[in-house]
Amino acid sequence: METSFERAATPLEKAEDFIQNETQFHLGALTTEQSHPKTRTLSQTLETDVAAGMRQLFSVDDDIPPVLKKTIASPEFAALETAIYKALSAGGRVSFSGCGATGRLSILLDAANKKFCRTSAEKLPNRADFFRTLAAQTNAVMTGGDFALIRSVESFEDFISFGRKQFEQAGIGPNDVLVAISEGGETSSVIGTIFAAVDAGIPAFFLFNNPSDLMASRVERSRQVIEDERVTVVNLTTGPMAIAGSTRMQATTIELLVAGFAFETAVTKRLKETLTADEFAALGFEEKSPTEKAEAFDALLEAIRSDANVETAAAYVEFETNVYRRGGRITYFARDYELDIFTDTTERSPTFKIPPFRSLDETEAPAPWAFVKDPMRSAKDAWIWLLGGVEPRCLEWTPDDYRAMGGTSAQILDPPKIGRAAVYRFPIGNEADPSRTEVSPNAAVAVLADAETQIWGDGSDEWFVAYEKGAAPFEQKIAFLVENSLGANACGKTGCDCACGTNGETNERQTVDGPAFSNLRRRSSRRRSTSSRISP
Repeated sequence: METSFERAATPLEKAEDFIQNETQFHLGALTTEQSHPKTRTLSQTLETDVAAGMRQLFSVDDDIPPVLKKTIASPEFAALETAIYKALSAGGRVSFSGCGATGRLSILLDAANKKFCRTSAEKLPNRADFFRTLAAQTNAVMTGGDFALIRSVESFEDFISFGRKQFEQAGIGPNDVLVAISEGGETSSVIGTIFAAVDAGIPAFFLFNNPSDLMASRVERSRQVIEDERVTVVNLTTGPMAIAGSTRMQATTIELLVAGFAFETAVTKRLKETLTADEFAALGFEEKSPTEKAEAFDALLEAIRSDANVETAAAYVEFETNVYRRGGRITYFARDYELDIFTDTTERSPTFKIPPFRSLDETEAPAPWAFVKDPMRSAKDAWIWLLGGVEPRCLEWTPDDYRAMGGTSAQILDPPKIGRAAVYRFPIGNEADPSRTEVSPNAAVAVLADAETQIWGDGSDEWFVAYEKGAAPFEQKIAFLVENSLGANACGKTGCDCACGTNGETNERQTVDGPAFSNLRRRSSRRRSTSSRISP
């Protein structure tokens, strides 16, 4: 979406140019951009009753299960699962591409596979080579590179050529498959990855959340891929989002479920044909079909909405709101769910127009309201751990690259600093960060879920000891523990490490119990550790 001006355009000129000339980017008519009837009074409700507002917010998730069950019974889902299985069996790679929330989702899916392979190799050291290969068989292509996990890279999503180059640069093999995900179905950079895939002759799947006929009639680039017989469309339209246009909500949830279910079903087949029965059992799987996983998701939604859990969610919302209202800061410390918490936290900046994460080179920029720290590792090692054991996949494009792709004048004259070195300047590791405690109130929030909740308070556990050290300077030390009393997750595995889809969007909504936070608010000036639990 490049407009050429001989001098710097004023904001008014840019707005007028967009209205008059960029009609292919006018997306107000899309379903995902509309308000949802269940939450049209959400702001007013939250002002007077946070728990009632949470119930309104959660109620929109009812739109997901019918579409999910219809999708997993469809020939398109079967084709997706089969294509993934064939790629893995043939030594190919499964690439997930996305932008913004779906880019973060792509990284989450890739990292989940790598994490699963790492823990499985620890359980079955004689199969380490197999799991090392399987870990390398997924890849994430996020618009703007992994730097965009931290903050959006201006205008990259508007260029088909950028997405094409990113995917080609990542390497395309003859046995690969692409799973392209775009909530709206119109993101140019994601569509660029599809064009690169079909031109290379590999299967391409397009997951999105607006009616196909609407997209084809309004957006030319969308029409081209939707009507391309080489592309398998998996339409996941659930309706408007709980918050208008905030597609990281229901849209990303169902995308996570569908892509995760398909991938895990394919991986399970590979495991069963490669491992012995005893080895497979040692991994801890309780094998379930996608339909059974969808039913487990239904149960999880119901559990989240219990009176106790809604009150808990409301209590935590009020706690964190009061911290921000008084000019304070929250710092999350996480272990297995660090990437989930990280993606939720970085998404807040563009959604609510609050300060983004800042690097060590941005000392004059305002500090973020919320931040994430790994108490066990240095920043560089924390980034590698966060991404499942690989270094950040970043872009080091030159002015000639941007010129060849038809980039903006600004990109050509001063290419964005979004390389790996820039990523490592964000101090998410165990190094001291005085900015997190230089204002009051401040709180260190430990986030643990499923089996890892057992380490809370265990003075012999390496992570807990590291957390205690990292949290020592904070006024308040809070435990945010999410316990799964439903038993196995949607994938059928207790303490799930995989990409089944039940441990991302949903776990970010879990909080600690209300009474503890009522007490905490009365005693916020005292340094203390609070441990509370929720059991969906």
